[in-house]
Amino acid sequence: MEAVPVGNGRIGGMIFGGASEERIALTESTVWSGAPSDSNVNPTALENLSHIREIMFAGKYVEGGELCKQHLLGRMNSFGTNLPMAHLELAFGGEKAVENYRRSLNLDEAIAQINYTRAGVRFHREVFASNPDDALVIRQTSNRKGSIDCDISFGKLDLPGEVQVEGDTLVLRGHAWEKMHSNGHQGVFFETRVRLIAEGGTVAEKGECLAVRSASAFTLLVVVGTDYKGGSPSAICKRSLDALAARSYSELRASHVADHQALFGRVSIDLGSNSAADDQPTDERRKAVESGKEDPGLIALFFQYGRYLTIAGSRANSPLPLALQGIWNDGLASSMGWTDDFHLDINTQQNYWAAEVCNLSECHAPLFDLIDLMRSAGRSTAHSMYGAPGWVAHVVTNAWGYTAPGAGLGWGIFVTGGVWLALDLWQHYRFTLNERFLRQRGYPVLKDAAEFFLASMVKDPQRNWLVTGPSVSPENWFLSPEGKPCSESMGPTIDRVMLNALLSACIEASSLLGLDAEFRERAQNALEQLPPLQIGKYGQLQEWLEDFEEAQPNHRHTAHLTALYPEDQISPLKTPALAKAAQVTIERRISQPNWEDSEWGRANFVAYYARLLDGDSAHKHLIGLLAHATDDSLLTYSLGGVAGAQSNIFAIDGNCAGAAGIAEMLLQSHSGEIHLLPALPSSWTQGSIRGLCARGGVEVSMSWAASKLTSATLKGKVAGEHAIRYRSSVVHVALTPGHAVKLNAREFA
Repeated sequence: MEAVPVGNGRIGGMIFGGASEERIALTESTVWSGAPSDSNVNPTALENLSHIREIMFAGKYVEGGELCKQHLLGRMNSFGTNLPMAHLELAFGGEKAVENYRRSLNLDEAIAQINYTRAGVRFHREVFASNPDDALVIRQTSNRKGSIDCDISFGKLDLPGEVQVEGDTLVLRGHAWEKMHSNGHQGVFFETRVRLIAEGGTVAEKGECLAVRSASAFTLLVVVGTDYKGGSPSAICKRSLDALAARSYSELRASHVADHQALFGRVSIDLGSNSAADDQPTDERRKAVESGKEDPGLIALFFQYGRYLTIAGSRANSPLPLALQGIWNDGLASSMGWTDDFHLDINTQQNYWAAEVCNLSECHAPLFDLIDLMRSAGRSTAHSMYGAPGWVAHVVTNAWGYTAPGAGLGWGIFVTGGVWLALDLWQHYRFTLNERFLRQRGYPVLKDAAEFFLASMVKDPQRNWLVTGPSVSPENWFLSPEGKPCSESMGPTIDRVMLNALLSACIEASSLLGLDAEFRERAQNALEQLPPLQIGKYGQLQEWLEDFEEAQPNHRHTAHLTALYPEDQISPLKTPALAKAAQVTIERRISQPNWEDSEWGRANFVAYYARLLDGDSAHKHLIGLLAHATDDSLLTYSLGGVAGAQSNIFAIDGNCAGAAGIAEMLLQSHSGEIHLLPALPSSWTQGSIRGLCARGGVEVSMSWAASKLTSATLKGKVAGEHAIRYRSSVVHVALTPGHAVKLNAREFA
């Protein structure tokens, strides 16, 4: 939590920035324990499914839960987890005091820098992870020739492996083996090579390290290979180093910066400044916000940091998407019950909320690859567990596309987890209007998911609604009519929200593409039979089919509020009563004693209140995220004491979802309109944003002063007509590719 991250979408490094000893925590997204398995589904599931549903419909939730535990939970013996790979240590020594120390992370260039003076010598270090050259690069220089002495080694190994020195290269070969989430002998084989290129001085082998003496500068090239999905780790590393041999440091640096800026530079933001804070170290600025001081510049920095982490952790060529900790694994999540995996009950979704609206559409690609993997594995789960066609996935998945339920009640049987994730395919289309993508990738996945639910949903005998189940509202519990805590039921609201979104997307897509009229008719018929969103006895949005009492009124999860965000089934403008019920739900949760605080929950509230058009409440929760769930390096964390965590644990979802929430405060485009400054808080009196994206293939830039819009510029990536809302006024504009339309405040008068 004190280090700064660099990443190329696959290889990650956490830079601690020491003067006497630099430590870089090396990670790689495919260093996974575990293995594929065909025995994850409980073999007694299908034969008992109908009976369990009958028990649930009869209101016998305690008995039904016990049957779910016995017959429906998944078997996760070989599930595995992403693991931290190794620590690279650079021991510089030096007894004299360090002066003028500065560690920084340049978000625009994606380069970490460390500067300090010792005994009159100025030292400079740079670290970056290059996507085009597929390597992590470290450069150490000084302003006095022959002044650098350094021992380079891998620290104590946490994974089984061995270290060798081969000439100018340090080599680590190891196995991603652990015993908590697999059997201790399952996992990928990996190799890491660190090539030393010294300028001046001498290089010698010193046990299991490389010793540099009296050098003027040196460069380290770090490459990683694994046997994930086949291939030779050694061959991958050697091929990478051979390709780097002809490249100078300046060339590597220049290509890295250009590659990063092509993505990062699409968006700029200015929320105003606090001149007294702008020049302060980031940790002091964050503490000042925690104490109640305003710093809109820090919020803008946090927004761009979320975009930076998305780029650094998820690129079009990444083998896997962002896991719970992105690509930066500190060993905490992976050594407890959570695992550092892909949680499908909100966390993985949040990791990508910023991708489209923050103009990083390409960064979405590895998530789509994982969805393809889940679709393939999920066909077997759909058939063996439910006797249904199509595909299904539940609450978690791993590097091999695990789709069976989880292993515990309350969270394991979340039947629409895969749907929620797959809806990102539809959102990608809505933002880009890429019809080829929809036809070839998006629609087939969504249609297959819909086919599963069209075959597996059943009628609620009391109201004749089509419902899922048994399923859960993750990870929440209700009280049965007898007052007993239960979690499994038929037709929880989250399932209804996801199926409404899925079926609506399939109907629109099939019509647009001119495909599958018979399927479209079946989808429309099922859509009309879904339960309505309901308002409960406290005026809250009902979380379950029945108006149950909550077993934990302070619970962190609010899965049913997905109807408000990221879906658009609740809106203050179109469904005001439901919007009020959503607000009541939020306020009831956070007003409870010992509300379960979490980074992703606070990020949720930013987005929820933005959709409720309440900018000041969104801002309040954004400040709460920065003050109470973000560390001094601006990495967000899950609070110790919540969800079984013994200590604060870094989780990237708060960073990415927090950035998306800020974007949602400034621009919305989910209800057939592009809404400018929909939730501008009173504290952001002036500012500007350039390059946000709206659904319909539109890029939007805006400026405002005295809390009022001054101008907006819209660029269409495809031709189309759009309704543009500002406050209560709506204007219509026609956009053509390559041409910008500028609107000023007078046009909304």
